[in-house]
Amino acid sequence: MNAFPSFQVIPAVDIQDGEVVQLVQGERGTEKTYGDPVEAAQRWIDAGAESLHLVDLDGAFEGERANADAIEAVLDTVDVPAQLGGGIRTAEGATDLLERGLDRVILGTAAVERPDIVAEISEDHPDSVVVSLDAKDGEVVVEGWTEGAGISPVEAAERYEDLGAAAILFTNVDVEGQLEGVAAEPVRELVEATDIPVIASGGVATLEDVRALKNAGAAAVVVGSALYEGNFTLEDAQNAIAD
Repeated sequence: MNAFPSFQVIPAVDIQDGEVVQLVQGERGTEKTYGDPVEAAQRWIDAGAESLHLVDLDGAFEGERANADAIEAVLDTVDVPAQLGGGIRTAEGATDLLERGLDRVILGTAAVERPDIVAEISEDHPDSVVVSLDAKDGEVVVEGWTEGAGISPVEAAERYEDLGAAAILFTNVDVEGQLEGVAAEPVRELVEATDIPVIASGGVATLEDVRALKNAGAAAVVVGSALYEGNFTLEDAQNAIAD
């Protein structure tokens, strides 16, 4: 089942120390804060979000979930599909979240280090695993974007499709959080290499960036800083891709 029958603009709710933040290129110390996660999530739903992208940033860096209470509060509040990444390192942890009502788990480091975890989770919860492929200079990076994994995004995507991944979340770290525009070509290469949906993330600054990722074949785009900074509204973005 394709979770993205039509192109979606997905607001990001990235959580650090219990607050919504946006980082530049994923680096701690660059964050700008935007308040309470539940309020942010509700704001995006009220604005028409069809789904939400949640990230436990402390979990991504530390390797274990650190904002569980804030995320639970969001999940208890929202009534749209949600996906969560950051600090999910075991099949048991992922399954627990899915059984609590989360729609999709996002696995990054865990999937790179132990690819079979994707098949293990998918066996009981089909269409629930999104594999996060974060790329810097054309190489997949892990551990909060600090270590190279020695594999290209295309090679990795093909591997995880075979293991049952429902989608690929592709973040281009080279442009992440800078509000300077997207790189559409790496997204196009991934889309052409795999039959599962590719969710694009990183660098969206304008409505033209949203259109470019849709035109590259992405199934959805995650938008953070541009929405929080008011570069455009969620409604603007949805209208821009409805043409």
